[in-house]
Amino acid sequence: MTRTDPTLNLTKSLPRSADVLLLGLATIHQGDRALVGLSPELGKSYQKAYGRSLAELASAMGAKTALEEVTQLPPLGSTRVFVVGLGDADVTPHGLRGALGNALRCIAGLEDAQGLEVAVSLELSDPELIQAAAEGAVLGAYSFQPITGTAKPSPVASISFITPLTGTEQRTALTTAQHTAAAVCQARDWVNTPPNLLYPESFAEAAKTHVREQKVAVEILDEKALERGGYGGILAVGGGSARKPRLVRLSYAPRGAERHLALVGKGITFDSGGLDIKPAGQMAGMKYDMSGAAAVIAAVNAIAALGLKVKVTAYAALAENLPSGSAFRSGDVLTMFDGQTVENYNTDAEGRLVMADAIARAGQDKPDLIVDVATLTGACMVALGLRTGGLITNGEETSDLLLDAAEAAGEDFWELPLTDATREELKSTVADMKSGAGKRWGGALVAGAFLERFVGDGVAWAHLDIAGPAENPESAYGYVPKGGTGVGVRTIVTLAGLLQR
Repeated sequence: MTRTDPTLNLTKSLPRSADVLLLGLATIHQGDRALVGLSPELGKSYQKAYGRSLAELASAMGAKTALEEVTQLPPLGSTRVFVVGLGDADVTPHGLRGALGNALRCIAGLEDAQGLEVAVSLELSDPELIQAAAEGAVLGAYSFQPITGTAKPSPVASISFITPLTGTEQRTALTTAQHTAAAVCQARDWVNTPPNLLYPESFAEAAKTHVREQKVAVEILDEKALERGGYGGILAVGGGSARKPRLVRLSYAPRGAERHLALVGKGITFDSGGLDIKPAGQMAGMKYDMSGAAAVIAAVNAIAALGLKVKVTAYAALAENLPSGSAFRSGDVLTMFDGQTVENYNTDAEGRLVMADAIARAGQDKPDLIVDVATLTGACMVALGLRTGGLITNGEETSDLLLDAAEAAGEDFWELPLTDATREELKSTVADMKSGAGKRWGGALVAGAFLERFVGDGVAWAHLDIAGPAENPESAYGYVPKGGTGVGVRTIVTLAGLLQR
């Protein structure tokens, strides 16, 4: 299964080979409308071809300024022309991502779309806006390649941004967008892959292959190495499956790096719930339970490709949670990697167990900050819905840093609290702690409190619960497709950029 992402270019004029031209339509002062990116030459060509201005044609065909609204106009020769609503003329990076995502999704969805060369003319010169537009465009053009013997050509081959400025800052912004968006698309591919094809061993090998062109060291611990290392949580969760667990360690250590970021991703390649089995209707989407691991692996590759000056060590805890005679049970007491013992309260709360082992191992690397990413709790989905992730940290400074990174990346996270009362819920009479409270209330907070127990003293830590936004089960919108979304990747890459400053 091979996906080819569109290449990104900067140009000062409309390429002659462009198959599609995308313009903007925005509201200016006093409710007037204006076409954004329409050159005088193009305007004259339309007037000559149709006897009407492009603005008149757009109005006649119902083009709207509403953000993300897309309208196809009459072509100019062999070049098809679209306009996308930008809302207000002072469009934000977030608005641009959505607008370009929706426009490119429409263009990529054309019946005859195959290897299209798309030109985007929106009068962009600010690097932040160029990056946002380029990310939205690539992400909008994404589609998961069906698993078939007949390969389907990519609908969009290239996207050129027409801009008056093509200097270093603009080129850097485009490069950042190219690698970041490619990482999101790779995470989406892994998340969308069926669980009979993506399981702990194959996922570990895919991760190794993915980073082979970067200066990233890879270590894969199999079940024997995990047993020697005392990874009781990962081994317990993966013990019910014939496909044994893995722990993947990725290390990127550029010269001159002064900060060390550790990443931990939940990689449950399929979650049946174990012996506390899920209802059939809730099991079908459980291939998405490895979205956290997909995000951190893809993000490390992007960080290395961009050459960011921050040391990154990532752990992907991979297991398949199935019921069998060798599966772990509710009530089992597990000895974790760091020696703490855990009374397991529910085999369908498996993610926190593999994450706990990986977080404890990451602490041995003495990072400045640990960030874990996981589709951890349905409770977080109930609280925040399908488009907002939860954030739990052990310090205000860490919270501010993660929220700043998420805002800059255009991803939506909401901070949730950790209280002493929540921590008290984890008390056990037979072990150092329980893995959960066994109550309906505050499940996302209890899970966060459990993970906190495995963070070393004095280490900054943040937990991203992406259970809601990791999958979009509804219709595509903006740059977000139906299915796996790749959420978390852009926040991590942006965070790495902030830490190198």
